[in-house]
Amino acid sequence: MSGSETEAERRRRRARFLRELAEARELRDRVQPRRAKAARLRHAMRMRTFRW
Repeated sequence: MSGSETEAERRRRRARFLRELAEARELRDRVQPRRAKAARLRHAMRMRTFRW
């Protein structure tokens, strides 16, 4: 790791990355609502199925 980069800069870049990721996911959900809904349901079923 470079010493010139501060913790704040790293956090800011991470925050921007996460925000862009969330926006991309949201956009994909808008473009393919049916598939997104199916994926959510599948995920919910998986969470219910594997409860330890």
